[in-house]
This record gives sequence, structure tokens and C-alpha cells, in this order.
Amino acid sequence: MLQNSKINIILASNSSGRAALLQGAGISFSKKAADLDERAIEQTLTIDGVCADPVDVAQVLARAKAEYISQGEGDAYVIGADQVLALDGKIFEKPATMDIARHNLLKFRGRTHYLHAAVCVAKNGEMIWQHGETASMTMRDFSTDFLADYLVEAGESVKTSVGAYRLEETGIHLFEKIEGSYFTILGLPLIPLLGFFREQGIVVS
Repeated sequence: MLQNSKINIILASNSSGRAALLQGAGISFSKKAADLDERAIEQTLTIDGVCADPVDVAQVLARAKAEYISQGEGDAYVIGADQVLALDGKIFEKPATMDIARHNLLKFRGRTHYLHAAVCVAKNGEMIWQHGETASMTMRDFSTDFLADYLVEAGESVKTSVGAYRLEETGIHLFEKIEGSYFTILGLPLIPLLGFFREQGIVVS
């Protein structure tokens, strides 16, 4: 077994994507979503209408989730993660409707946007480790006909992703160039997280 079975790990999220990454790495964990108003937290980082650096937003949200759940979980290692998409300094949220998804994708078309992913670990209510990474995502100048077909093919899943795409599925057709870790793009910088787990003796080194 790669993991120390005596150590309790909790993912402070209901994200199926992040859970799948941990499961694929052979990590045993439980899930417990943090009941936080993320938009309200983002507002506290806004000064005179200008939002803080997207990297900082991702790190603050990841930390808030981990520490919130960790407060009631004793010695458990609680993983918090968040991902922020930014273009021209503006942060984009998950599209609430298919029309918003289409509108956002037209903004991204032919341009490079950035995915800022942060992960942290908390224990006994306090953060003990954090890491952040950025991936650059260049969309090709696709046609409106392609976009219409893509939205039909991808369906409601576009509303589950901040960029209105799932790279591991049909979303890959949107891109001409990608720079950055695959795990960062999926919202959980897994390699540095596993490195921390090895340092802590949580997984075999």
C-alpha cells in the first residue's frame, strides 16, 4: 500500500474531478464540502472595484476551504483547492447558462487565458502547506458553426467548468496551444501535493 492507512485525509470539496485525480493516485480520503460563500470572500479581496491578483484569489479560497473543514477534524489532513480563470485581469465564474457559456467562449476565442490553481493542506484548523501553479490556455480561432456543434456535444457539462470546457473530454477541440501541468488545468496541482505527502510520511517515499 502506498498510503499510511492510519492517517485521515479529507478533501474539502464536492468536486468529482479533484476526487477522481486523488483516487487515480491511490489516495484514500473522504469528502466534505466547505459551506462558504466564495463570492463574498472574493469581495473582501476587491479594492475600489479592482479585484486582487487572480493567483491570490485562488490561494485565499483554497485556504479558506481547508481551514474551515479542518477546525472540526482534529489531526486529519484536509485538502483545500481552488481554480481561477482570468483574462485581461478579469475573473470568470462558472457559466450559469448555456448562453453565458457561449458568450464566454467567444471572448476566449483566438486568445490566451490563464488558469490559476491553488492547493493547500490544513491540520487542526491551521494551514500547514500551500502551493500554486498557473497554466496558459490558447484557444484557436474556431468558427461559430464549430462552437454551436461543440455546445450541443458537450451539453450541460459546460456549466460545471469555469472555462465552459472539460479538457479531458470534447473541450480539447477548442485549443491550439496549452502550457502547464495537466493536473493544474483540472484544478488540483497533484504532483506537488504528493511531494508534500511524502515529506509528511503520508505516502511512501
